[in-house]
Amino acid sequence: MDVRQALKRQNHAALAMLRQAVERCPEEVWTSGAHPRTFWRIAYHAAAYAHLYLFDDLASFKPWSKHRLDCTYLEGEVEPAEPYTIAEMLECIDLIDADVDPSLDRLDLSAESSGFTWYPTVTRVELQILSLRHLHGHIGQLSEILIENGVDTDWIGPQPG
Repeated sequence: MDVRQALKRQNHAALAMLRQAVERCPEEVWTSGAHPRTFWRIAYHAAAYAHLYLFDDLASFKPWSKHRLDCTYLEGEVEPAEPYTIAEMLECIDLIDADVDPSLDRLDLSAESSGFTWYPTVTRVELQILSLRHLHGHIGQLSEILIENGVDTDWIGPQPG
């Protein structure tokens, strides 16, 4: 198996786990948490960056049609925002999942630059690994919130790419 296929399989698995966390989230938990680290915003932050890093750079990014940049931030001066609904978040995750294979087929994984100025020493393939770590870190946070609220999630292994 080549690295491109492995990245596809792991991205699909991670997005399936994010989708499961969103699907299983009770409505009362969806908007819970201390601002700006509410459940819905953590989920969107994780998804938005997973999507962004499937592109060559910020200029080529084609976000989800309902993307709101202000909803991607979890730190600093973050203004409250109208939450995405669970249905909207599932739509977003499905769009990203559909973008995984064509995006990873298009990306030059041998590029010495990530394409993003905030990661000046990261290669393109390393960015893909970093993106998976980022996504799984937030899935872990969401899973812990769900467990605290009596909802468990399942481990999802590699998915076909």
